[in-house]
Amino acid sequence: MYSIPLGMLRQLSKISKANQFLAGIGLILVVSGICYFFSDYLGYKVVAFILLLTVSLIAIVFDILPVLAASLLSALAWNFFFIPPKFTFHIGSAEDGFLFLMYFIIAFINAVLTNRIRKIEQQVVEKEEKARTVKLYNTLLNSLSHELKTPIATIVGATDNLITAQSNLSDDNRKELAENISVAALRLNQQVENLLSMSRLESGFIQPKKDWYDISELIYAVINRLEQQLKNHKTIIHIEENLPLYRLDYGLMEQVLYNLLYNASIYTPDYADISISAKNHAERIYNLDTATREHSEIKNEYSYLSLVIEDRGPGFPPGELEKVFDKFYRLDHSSTGGTGLGLSIVKGFVESHNGTVLLENVPHGSRFTIMIPAETSYINNLKNE
Repeated sequence: MYSIPLGMLRQLSKISKANQFLAGIGLILVVSGICYFFSDYLGYKVVAFILLLTVSLIAIVFDILPVLAASLLSALAWNFFFIPPKFTFHIGSAEDGFLFLMYFIIAFINAVLTNRIRKIEQQVVEKEEKARTVKLYNTLLNSLSHELKTPIATIVGATDNLITAQSNLSDDNRKELAENISVAALRLNQQVENLLSMSRLESGFIQPKKDWYDISELIYAVINRLEQQLKNHKTIIHIEENLPLYRLDYGLMEQVLYNLLYNASIYTPDYADISISAKNHAERIYNLDTATREHSEIKNEYSYLSLVIEDRGPGFPPGELEKVFDKFYRLDHSSTGGTGLGLSIVKGFVESHNGTVLLENVPHGSRFTIMIPAETSYINNLKNE
């Protein structure tokens, strides 16, 4: 009935006792003043219910002593300002005296019980959060037991063969073992990067370190990193001509593109197309005055960077399009493994740029669309304008 989010409770619990006393007393005085202004219409018995409600609201968020002080003050204020005769603590009739006694008792009981219910509810929520954290930890541990052991075993086995059977290996065998080591090392590195990235997201301290970057260079850098994974696919790149520089966090966006293209490479059949496109959507907004613009070679604007990654894979089950961005979520009957962190990291890093990521099925596979509002810069040659 009086449930409020645990996060809000934690914030309110940081308020000092002195401020809680002041806030509780102040609220009672404000409500009493409003009720007094309308006392000719409300009647003093209705005012009692309003003050009890106020005490209950105070009990939801404050500690017991400030709540008891507010309860006492509300009883005295009701007696002094509303029970006839007004402006005295004398009570004119036995009925009103009994009502005042009942109000006093109910106000204190209500304050104590509401405060106790709040604490019990807080304990339950904290217990549920702890259980959820343990479940996520176990899920992550189970995933890593396979995702880290597999590439490590590959690296150990391949290097052992290179060392012990070196004289019996052909050049092709050595090349194959070296490629196996490279793929396993990249897979291991990817899992470690995802874990580090998720820890940054969980900490809540992701602050993009923005600078001016060429999106074309960013895309080709990621493609080169994934050369081994994409070797059996046809990678199609469409980058809009005269694309401006964008002010964003290179490391975060590199991880976003890497995770999306890596996912496409493992879920898309061999020799199927994987495409990535980049476009700019903007209306020029000058943030410089006219005189400054005429003497500047850099004109800034705020626009949207559009990044689209498409594949010709099986797509996603319609009911799971939203779930794929959840932490540790993996598709049912998926044989590709993974910790289920890649797409949740994509969503977190894009949102840290105040952007959005949309997943949709298309006739030939699936499509991820990223829209990021970013400051852009066009460098113009004034002589050619």
